[in-house]
Amino acid sequence: MTDSRPLWLRHLHAAHLALTFLTTLPLPHVREVREGDFARASAYYPLAGYAVGGVVALVLWLPLPLPEGVRAALAVGAWLAVTGMLHFDGLVDSADALFAMKSPERRLEILRDVHVGAFGLATGVLALLTLWSLLSAPLPVFAPVVAAVVARTVLLAPMNLYPAARQESLGARSREGRWGVALLLTVPALLLPGAWVAVLAAFAAALLVARFAASRLGGGLSGDVYGLIVVTAELVALGAFAWGRA
Repeated sequence: MTDSRPLWLRHLHAAHLALTFLTTLPLPHVREVREGDFARASAYYPLAGYAVGGVVALVLWLPLPLPEGVRAALAVGAWLAVTGMLHFDGLVDSADALFAMKSPERRLEILRDVHVGAFGLATGVLALLTLWSLLSAPLPVFAPVVAAVVARTVLLAPMNLYPAARQESLGARSREGRWGVALLLTVPALLLPGAWVAVLAAFAAALLVARFAASRLGGGLSGDVYGLIVVTAELVALGAFAWGRA
């Protein structure tokens, strides 16, 4: 069915869909999702990164009389809250599946399981501790913004390089977004000091994680793995800032 909406309206709808899908911002619900909307929305994932990173940066910047560890813990909570734990959930589910000594078919079944196993629990705790440690470090206040934006931009590479592990999944509908729009939206973040090192490190990490995951799932990636890639890229990008300050 041909989409008769004007081009500007389609892109506005895509941006709205990206923000409502990837964040918990109090925006109006998307009432109608047409064929190709999720793919178009993936080009606007960096917008969600600005929202997520902006909230976290605000928490770190507020002049509250708190120890750095407590401030970092609040920032971790803000990060999880504004994303609705979407990517963190993908990280935990992916760990349970990818580290299991099972066949690719069985790992895909584990991805559908809502229960959390030992691999997922250990990986989730390690990821949160790493995030807390990085946010406790003397990073630039804009570091969370850069990390959140570039993580959602570099995600487009594995999304489009690897097929969907399950063709009926939401992840499959989100592929083939327009790189040009995403890169244009990422430019402001790349102009910040140290951003290029962070984006290169995040890009390399995203490709390595995607390659490992695809090898464990029979060649494709799932929506949960996309979440794993985002969290990993965020941590690596923050780590690049910490390394630059060491």
